[in-house]
Amino acid sequence: MTPLAARGLRKSYGGTEVVCGVDFAVEAGECYGLLGPNGAGKTTTLKLCLGLIEPDAGAIELLGQPVPRRAREARVQVGVVPQFDNLDPDFSVEENLVVYGRYFGIGAAQMRKRIPALLEFAGLAGRADAKITTLSGGMKRRLTLARALVNEPQVIFMDEPTTGLDPQARHLIWERLRRLTQEGKTLILTTHFMEEAERLCRRLAIMDRGRIIAEGSPRELIAQHIEPQVLEVHGQGYEQWMQRAKTLSPRVERVGDTVYCYGADIDPLLRDIPKDLSYLHRPASLEDVFLKLTGRDLRD
Repeated sequence: MTPLAARGLRKSYGGTEVVCGVDFAVEAGECYGLLGPNGAGKTTTLKLCLGLIEPDAGAIELLGQPVPRRAREARVQVGVVPQFDNLDPDFSVEENLVVYGRYFGIGAAQMRKRIPALLEFAGLAGRADAKITTLSGGMKRRLTLARALVNEPQVIFMDEPTTGLDPQARHLIWERLRRLTQEGKTLILTTHFMEEAERLCRRLAIMDRGRIIAEGSPRELIAQHIEPQVLEVHGQGYEQWMQRAKTLSPRVERVGDTVYCYGADIDPLLRDIPKDLSYLHRPASLEDVFLKLTGRDLRD
């Protein structure tokens, strides 16, 4: 059974179509990413797949159930990590988990048996009695992840799960998410962190203006859409050097005071850089693909 499939998905608000004929399918046990700039339609797509809003057109099947018609039945086996933490500040860590378990018909006694393992998974062992207001941002995010697992879900939706976290907290959550896929869980992830997508996602789709414009594994997308090597150059006199670079590189871009050169062989460019210019030579990344396909303009 395919855990999640969407076909011809459309949704409009106020005459503006924000999801425009989206098709994708998520395989069991994989982490599937939805990437895109602000307003691309990622969060709306997640809400449609969960049955929280109704599509204008298209078909959705979640864990074998048609959505939204039988979304409630499907969500019994689904966990959700929302974009913003919505923990109850009046309750302790344990009480937040116990109360959430009631939504799935899990009694307090049964839930308390599960709590030690959930807190260990989230790196919160010994914090059961702590008040939410005493937790750091990283702890709250990890508790929100643990809460999404109270019903032992088969599919977990995560909307930007590590936004606002420091590197230590982010890496801990990445390790926990990898553990979930190793246990056979299916993850659907939206993120603005390209490194996160490269590390976690077996496959991903890049969305822009409500449409999926590219899909594949991170390595496949880099190989298909971008030159393998990148040279970033900046400093006094970069404009004059950029004109020479255009004769040596198949693709040159200027962003602010930085010149980006893309190609399979960067050595001729490296030999031509004056000493008063600073540079960074690196392999192409998923972020390069993202910026090439969606543009560098700010989205609000």
